[in-house]
Amino acid sequence: MKIKDKKTIISWVILLALMITWGSSFILIKRGLEIYSDVEVGALRICITFIIFIPFVKRFSKIKAGQWKYLAVVGIVGSGAPAFLFAKAQTGIDSNLAGILNSLTPLFTLIISISFFKVKSRWVNILGVIIGLIGAAGLLSVSGNKGFEFNLSFAIYIIIASICYAISVNFVKNFLQDIDSLTITAFSFLIIGIPVLIYLLFFTDFTHQLLNDNKALEGLGYISILAIVGTGIALTAFNYLVKITNAVFASSVTYMIPIVAILWGIIDGEKFKLIYLLWISLILIGVFLVNKKMNKEQGEN
Repeated sequence: MKIKDKKTIISWVILLALMITWGSSFILIKRGLEIYSDVEVGALRICITFIIFIPFVKRFSKIKAGQWKYLAVVGIVGSGAPAFLFAKAQTGIDSNLAGILNSLTPLFTLIISISFFKVKSRWVNILGVIIGLIGAAGLLSVSGNKGFEFNLSFAIYIIIASICYAISVNFVKNFLQDIDSLTITAFSFLIIGIPVLIYLLFFTDFTHQLLNDNKALEGLGYISILAIVGTGIALTAFNYLVKITNAVFASSVTYMIPIVAILWGIIDGEKFKLIYLLWISLILIGVFLVNKKMNKEQGEN
């Protein structure tokens, strides 16, 4: 088997595994929010991941002095902020809708690639961005009971998180190619883990809840699965995928995630309106146009 063919197979296997893992993360966040506040869920997600990566601190000898600032951006913007933003968003929107909106990440990835990293684009790329954004706006306008304004107040957190992921993936691809994916992920959480842990223990009710709430351990279990599998392991695999493919291909996992998120939502009793299919289709068409052209241009996957 040719190296290129082997790399393609590995890329798609990772992509499908991430689809299942991250598609399930929204229901785990929902379960955690039944017991803890959104801030506590976000902080716990970061702290648990931080703890499992402590043994890899010796790998930091591989990092060059000029790369620390880029790793800091990946840690704060790509790992820290989204953990809080997704938890906050799901206090006001269903988990399946959160998964759907997350599919905007490839669109923002392209916009940032074009704007700051001189990636070439054609008219079909721009068309894809426009179609995807129209789909997202339409989805917001028909979801919930209070219309666009109500949903935007919570969905905006998902949109911001998607932009954060887009920034992070571009930094990994353009500035951190010579650092292995495990080191990137480990450092991302070690740089934010200590301050977030201090905040969790001394400025939230987490300790009190853990000692006094009978369901606290159950909630901690859901968040632990989210942190270890859905964050630590998945982000390491994702960073590796970015390095062996391209930023837009890797981020395109987010438009496969809604399939799993919607299934979990339906199983959990969340409503799914048929009109959603129209707007979801527009989002998927948009990111498909962006991704297909990017792959063809760059000759990858």
